Amino acid sequence: MKLPLAFTILAIAALPAGAWAQSNSDEGDVSINGTVAPLCILGDPAPALVDLGQMAETSGLRVGRVRTIANQVVTLPNSFCNFAGSVVTIEASAMLTDDPTAPQSGFARAVNYTATANGWASLPSTTTTSALGDGSNPDSSGSGSTQPLPNIADIEVELSGFSVPGDALMVADNYSGLVTVTLGPAPLVN
Repeated sequence: MKLPLAFTILAIAALPAGAWAQSNSDEGDVSINGTVAPLCILGDPAPALVDLGQMAETSGLRVGRVRTIANQVVTLPNSFCNFAGSVVTIEASAMLTDDPTAPQSGFARAVNYTATANGWASLPSTTTTSALGDGSNPDSSGSGSTQPLPNIADIEVELSGFSVPGDALMVADNYSGLVTVTLGPAPLVN
């Protein structure tokens, strides 16, 4: 009896290694998932401050009135959205004096201008402030066309057309305004 048992053990030991491995192998799949959130980033504005200096003429026929101010350009480099359907919105506040007191007739405490954001979509975003001489109604906003694809671009914001309501004389003071550029999803249209 011992002889047949020894023969069986030798027979199992003599099986090729591949035959043994095939009968004991298995495989399984591991799924890998991840997401990328929609994201828009504006580059840092260069320059971050637009200093127009002395804005009123100090001599000549227009003394005391707004001088001709050259267009100013601010670049927001490497701005991007990683999804389709984004838009640039631009909001602008007229430049107003620090002193909120309404000026006398013939004077104004507001400087209006146009702000235009170019370089994102086929149509730029633009808005023009229309503050009154007393500084009321200083805010305006506008949006351009929708960018149909994910995009990376240098957005250029141009400030132009500086004017004073009624071409009035300018009140002496510090003037300041603000332009806010927003890059994000286009609003849903109902």
